Amino acid sequence: MSLLFKSYAAVRPLLFSMDAEQAHNFTLQRLSTLHQNPVTQRLLPKPPEGKPIQLMGLTCRNPVGLAAGLDKNGAHIDALASLGFGFVEVGTVTPLAQPGNPQPRLFRLPERQALINRFGFNNDGLDTFLSNVKRSNWRKQGGILGLNIGKNASTPIEAAVDDYLKGLVGVYPEADYITVNISSPNTQNLRALQAADELSSLLRALSEKRKELSDQHQRYVPIAVKIAPDLNQEQIAAIADSLRENGIDGVIATNTTLSRETVEGLPHSDEQGGLSGPPVHALSLSVIRGLRRQLGDDFPIIGVGGIQSAHDAQDKLDAGANAVQLYTGLIYRGPALIHECIRALKD
Repeated sequence: MSLLFKSYAAVRPLLFSMDAEQAHNFTLQRLSTLHQNPVTQRLLPKPPEGKPIQLMGLTCRNPVGLAAGLDKNGAHIDALASLGFGFVEVGTVTPLAQPGNPQPRLFRLPERQALINRFGFNNDGLDTFLSNVKRSNWRKQGGILGLNIGKNASTPIEAAVDDYLKGLVGVYPEADYITVNISSPNTQNLRALQAADELSSLLRALSEKRKELSDQHQRYVPIAVKIAPDLNQEQIAAIADSLRENGIDGVIATNTTLSRETVEGLPHSDEQGGLSGPPVHALSLSVIRGLRRQLGDDFPIIGVGGIQSAHDAQDKLDAGANAVQLYTGLIYRGPALIHECIRALKD
């Protein structure tokens, strides 16, 4: 086993003794330090050879991706990509920098290998984000990079489309695909954009602007939409129709849940925010199955939520996903989870 895998298992108790957000930032910084130092680069395990897949017209090295939210400012793209991901998604970025919600805002529920966060799209803004992205080498080396866009908390929900258009214009030249995040539970009223009329209006505006940008930059960039797990089948059907009608290229299912049914009584279970990890797995599978029924066999679906093992990743594919993304599982399992999933999904 790689030294990095062993060291993560060894240092996890120390990390879990720290404030969760402090540990998050510390780990990213240490990983970047390892990656940037030629001497310590040998500590990074060589990824297994995965099975390349086609996703939204893009060739990914394997079907295991990094979910948005881990690297909100795109400051650690190359270090994270070196762990073996087939594609990497960073953000969510908003047009203007914003601090997000007050701390503490990230909580561990180790009994369920889960997290609750109420970050609220904390990020350094579009200009800093793009500077970070441009400095990375991942795309130059053939890697697939997704850039995730959202709206500022200070922007009224009625004007949300303006923020998403600003984000689309800004990230378009630097993205292999763009994700429209309308499902975070931590920005007031954001999930209202998933309603049929609001969603169609937003996606229509983005699709029209994409046509202009495609002509301007002489390249077509796919757009995906990230949706919530807290949807019924009627809502899923309406979203699927809107995706098709507005020429959207993919869907990411799902974000965090507001449900606390599976964690009631645990420490921190009453904290406000989105719950991630194994409690989301079954909800995500239900949404994926509903989307696949509505969208047919050819529409790209990325499954995310509650993947703690290769078996969980395979569940997503069996439900109808074409690829998966990891986040919370990395906090509990470390980089070994990535390699485990790559090997299992190779066949």
